[in-house]
Amino acid sequence: MPHKTLHTERLILEPITLPVVEAVMRGDRAAAEAVLDARLPEAWPGSALIERAFVASLEAIRDNPETRLWGDRVMIARGEERVVVGSVVFHGAPDDEGICEIAYGVEQASQRLGYATEAVRASVEWALAQPGVRAVRATTPPWHLASRRVLEKVGMQIIGTRDHELLGELLGYERPSLRAPPQRPSAAPGY
Repeated sequence: MPHKTLHTERLILEPITLPVVEAVMRGDRAAAEAVLDARLPEAWPGSALIERAFVASLEAIRDNPETRLWGDRVMIARGEERVVVGSVVFHGAPDDEGICEIAYGVEQASQRLGYATEAVRASVEWALAQPGVRAVRATTPPWHLASRRVLEKVGMQIIGTRDHELLGELLGYERPSLRAPPQRPSAAPGY
């Protein structure tokens, strides 16, 4: 069962469902737009989007959509026409320690308008309100100042760095749940 739609001042955050994923993976723009009842950006669907947004294979998503698509949503700008401006995804459901990781992207024409901050804030707050979630994490390269500002605006703090084989150094950010009992220090191994 997909999660509920979230609403912010300027956005509707619609859950990403298996039919949306299948349409995007097939490159079937018309089907994806029909399922979302919204117009997709010109660059969507495309191989770059698929590589960034879906870390799991289609088979893995089909086998367990509730876990793989946990909390994932597309950003639809409010207005006369429903237009997808980006997405917010988690890398699956929270792990055994109650940690989930968020990622996001806004299509180029809609960047620098505050959509990422608005959507990430709503998604982080939603995640932290879910049973068993102890913290939400994110990673970004140190040079990606816009991404760092988004994470800081939504209350995330740097917990360390780690090296990625392709991307180099990444900063780890975290926002703990206020209701979670204190645990070991926030920094995970590698941060």
